[in-house]
Amino acid sequence: MSGRPRDPELEQRLLAAAWSILTEESYAALTLAQVAVRAGAHRSDVYRRWPNKIRLVADALSAHVPPVSEADTGSLLADFRVYVDDLARSWSAPWMDSLVGWLADLADDAEAEAAFLAMGLRRGDSLRASLDRAVERGEIPPAPDGDLISALLEGPLMHTRMVRRHPPTADFLDAVASTAYRIATAPAAVR
Repeated sequence: MSGRPRDPELEQRLLAAAWSILTEESYAALTLAQVAVRAGAHRSDVYRRWPNKIRLVADALSAHVPPVSEADTGSLLADFRVYVDDLARSWSAPWMDSLVGWLADLADDAEAEAAFLAMGLRRGDSLRASLDRAVERGEIPPAPDGDLISALLEGPLMHTRMVRRHPPTADFLDAVASTAYRIATAPAAVR
């Protein structure tokens, strides 16, 4: 016997409510009951869809984290600069503090962790496409280490947000893109 079909509009309201709490308050402040109240729903509506707030936040992030631009500027360096601009907007957003708190709990839920990894892979699609185009143009040697390039582009932004606690400057973003570009264009023996 199957139950009532899920109401996609209700699910979107619940995800929007969770996102609102994350951006206006914090991950620590978010409860499933509070999400239900904010969405004008019953607590059971939330609990039927998500067994805990870790999974709810994974779905809210997937639904609301801004996408990374698909840049095709004709230059890998310019593509990198567009990519770090998008990453910098995310890492400078107020909701990022909630994400940092959520990451600490992520290890407790394998399904939520898998959803987060899938979201990260989707956000990296534009970088992989830029690298593939640069190889096709002969701008870089074949088979650049995409994970290394991704870490070189996003790692400094994470550090700036989490350790330095301030948004990156345009000069800093230029330096990040240029450094990753120099490594991506280095002879294979150096990489």
